[in-house]
Amino acid sequence: MASNPLAELSKSGQSVWYDQMERKLLTSGTLRRLIDEDDLRGLTSNPTIFEKAIAGSDDYDQALEKLATAGKNRDEILEALMVSDIGDAADVFRGVHDRTGGLDGFVSIEVRPGLAGDTAGTVSEARKLWKLLARPNVMIKIPATPEGIPAIEEAIASGINVNITLIFSREVYRQVIEAYLRGLERRVRNNEPVDRIQSVASFFVSRIDSAVDKLLETEAGKTTDPSRRKDLESLQGTIAIANARMAYQLFSEEFHSPRFEALRKRGANVQRPLWASTGTKNPKYSDVMYLEQLIGPLSVNTVPPATYDAFRDHGKVKMTIESNLEAARSQLELLESLGISLDEVTRKLTADGVKSFSQSFESLVTTIDARRVDVLRRFSRRYTFRLGKHAAAVSEANARLQKDQTISRIMKKDASLWKTEPDHQKIIKNSLGWLNVAESVKAGVGELKSFAESVKGHFDRIVVLGMGGSSLCSEVVRRSMARKPGYPELLVLDSTHPDAVRSIARHDVSRSLFMVASKSGGTTEPQMFHRYFYERVREQKGDRAGENFIAVTDPGTQLESEARRDQFRKIFLNPADIGGRYSALSWFGMVPAAIAGFDVATLLDHAIEASVACQSTEVEANPGARLGAAMAALAQRGMDKLTVVADPPFDSVGLWIEQLVAESTGKEGKGIIPLATEPLLAPQHYGQDRLFVWVHGKGSFEEGETRSRLDALEKAGHPVIEHQLESPLDLGEEFFLWEFATAVAGALLEINPFDQPNVQESKDNTRRLLEEFKSKGKLPQQSPIAGGDGMEVYGVGVDGGSAEEAMTRHLAQIRPGDYVALMEFVAEDPKYDLIIASIREELMKSFRVATTSGYGPRFLHSTGQLHKGGPDKGVFLQITATPSEDLAIPGEPFSFGVLQQAQALGDDQSLSSRKRRVLRFHFTSNVESGLRKLLSMVQAAAPAHSTAGSR
Repeated sequence: MASNPLAELSKSGQSVWYDQMERKLLTSGTLRRLIDEDDLRGLTSNPTIFEKAIAGSDDYDQALEKLATAGKNRDEILEALMVSDIGDAADVFRGVHDRTGGLDGFVSIEVRPGLAGDTAGTVSEARKLWKLLARPNVMIKIPATPEGIPAIEEAIASGINVNITLIFSREVYRQVIEAYLRGLERRVRNNEPVDRIQSVASFFVSRIDSAVDKLLETEAGKTTDPSRRKDLESLQGTIAIANARMAYQLFSEEFHSPRFEALRKRGANVQRPLWASTGTKNPKYSDVMYLEQLIGPLSVNTVPPATYDAFRDHGKVKMTIESNLEAARSQLELLESLGISLDEVTRKLTADGVKSFSQSFESLVTTIDARRVDVLRRFSRRYTFRLGKHAAAVSEANARLQKDQTISRIMKKDASLWKTEPDHQKIIKNSLGWLNVAESVKAGVGELKSFAESVKGHFDRIVVLGMGGSSLCSEVVRRSMARKPGYPELLVLDSTHPDAVRSIARHDVSRSLFMVASKSGGTTEPQMFHRYFYERVREQKGDRAGENFIAVTDPGTQLESEARRDQFRKIFLNPADIGGRYSALSWFGMVPAAIAGFDVATLLDHAIEASVACQSTEVEANPGARLGAAMAALAQRGMDKLTVVADPPFDSVGLWIEQLVAESTGKEGKGIIPLATEPLLAPQHYGQDRLFVWVHGKGSFEEGETRSRLDALEKAGHPVIEHQLESPLDLGEEFFLWEFATAVAGALLEINPFDQPNVQESKDNTRRLLEEFKSKGKLPQQSPIAGGDGMEVYGVGVDGGSAEEAMTRHLAQIRPGDYVALMEFVAEDPKYDLIIASIREELMKSFRVATTSGYGPRFLHSTGQLHKGGPDKGVFLQITATPSEDLAIPGEPFSFGVLQQAQALGDDQSLSSRKRRVLRFHFTSNVESGLRKLLSMVQAAAPAHSTAGSR
């Protein structure tokens, strides 16, 4: 090192710091090499340096993309990148810091230039950066503006290391020293330590020569006096060094004063002068002039890369800071006598410096924002909109979203976007927590994982006891993700049919963890499940039965009270401002997923990525807004049958989408009618009322066949939207995307997508019927209009004749644009699913009509709202059956069989009261046989113009 001029500088008492920061310095090992070979002692940066580093390389792309997709805005991204780089650099310099006893090894980070005129803002940001970096060898840079001076004192008094920047004049330098001393004295008065606080005062050099030389040249060009011209020319390239040497004299005086000696005895450190802006800008001057002429003890020179390399190559080390002081004074006096005010020059340089850094900062955040938007656009490119002749209608809806500022208003939770009536606004304002629930749940994932680990091994299964939105997310997750070895199997009970309840009870209940899920805490089905399974567990475990139960509910509900009474293992209180169907990403969906061992942290990350994409106010880059606009615009033009085509392993996601869209939009006689699990047929089997949305994985087995069929549908004029998912963990993205799209569609349809007035109606009907059962011992009896061979038919307006004739007359009511809804109050069974799929396919081919299918009572909490509150386009086939073996409910006079009958009758009454076209088929014996008979009846009812048999 002896022959290295840079290393020799440190022996003179002057430290060399590097005026450059870019990630490559760290990742390439260059910074470590400079420390080892050149005795580099520190590093500084500023917005201009960061702007060049981030905009001029791809070193930050990966980190920037991760931050963008994590939902960070441009300011948060910039702060994270800067804090990361500065922190990593400080860690590299930590050895230098320790070796020099805390004198050196510092890395500086600057408060935002926009705060240069804001004392309180500067102090606040300095404290925040100091806390974020949490390292003793970091300095916070504060500009020496009039508002910055008191901020310096405050920061020092707070125990923060400060690098004061943009000092040009000796008067301002005096104020900087004063602020430093006052800050130290305040700490002494408060009996706080001062020995670990370090500060440097960055005195800018070459910029002064650049400014003064220009004035000298102008004056020399104007004067006709040879003597004056000679004086003006003699000062070229001298003022900056003269000014710095006089500043060093001020430093020596102040830090050898009795005032500082008192502080030194308490352990205080001198505030070292730092020569900044030491790169030579005038090619006529030596490229190392501002290093060689300003060497002195207890000082720092922060050197840009080119000057650093030049000094290593040919720099000369000699004590020069106090050389020719009289000449320096004379040069400064001569400048003033020639009519050039150095004070005016330095004031302008300070203002220009703040402006320059501010412009660099704005350029930097603009660059970052552009990169952030590009990330979001790449995210949105996974969504393909093939709208054909319907593109113009959707573009109009997009323009309306832009004009009404719909996206920003959603993110601001502006209830007036949907409704202005006070009652509606109250509901809406208490329903928008889903917008940021993924972030809040992500913050609690650590605790959730710990709970999951605590029950792992104690239970073989986690059983969700819930209905609709409280359970459907778990059903989708269960079907989409492979079971995790060693973790409990995820099961869902959302049927009151005795066989469905019995199928869960067949397992060893002592090895089952039951999650009772109810937002309101008073929903009938989860209440009955709770009672039944709690009693079953109590039979085996006695007073310890509560160990097998957890609850997810809103605060203050009846379920919370009952869970505490029964000593549940854990109660998860969900945010009250989230409706059930929007609760997938809340505790309702994430608790059972975590217990089953699924990666909820990544699932939530993907949801947050979707949330960020949906914040884009540029509609074309916003997949959620585009989807919502397409749904609403096409529905308003008759294409209101949202047909969800989902390939494995995502084939169950349509069930969740169905309940979300139907319950949210089916009201006020309006509605988007979602169709899940419907067979995908050839174009001739469809009317002109379809929007197809295809959700699939990458390279799935079914992808080729599905694509071929959808291509044919697109060619036939049907709009098709495609969404490709990478893995089952992308379900987090899917959940948020559809929630946002549904909210957007609600705004365009001018309905409140957060209430469900007709769902409560069916619940009330069920309760009334159960009360009648309690008082009379039986449910109200209806008279069948047809029957025989294990089947009874109930309905109005299709009286007389056989069951087959009743079916024919009922289906004859189908009009263009209608849909047929199969509502099965039977236990879910794969055998039944196959027959129901055949019935739907036959209806589609024979009547060119859309079809839906839902098991009761699940659908009552989802599509049931659309059936009653939506448009009168439904032709309903209700299917009920007498259970082969009923099941008692502890503490109730009615059984599960009676409960399900009451739910079916209540829904039938609700539909009939609205003059909906409904026919009920009740199977008194074998359900599978009854469904096959229904299939035959539908086939027989086909009109003469049927397209059956064609493809």
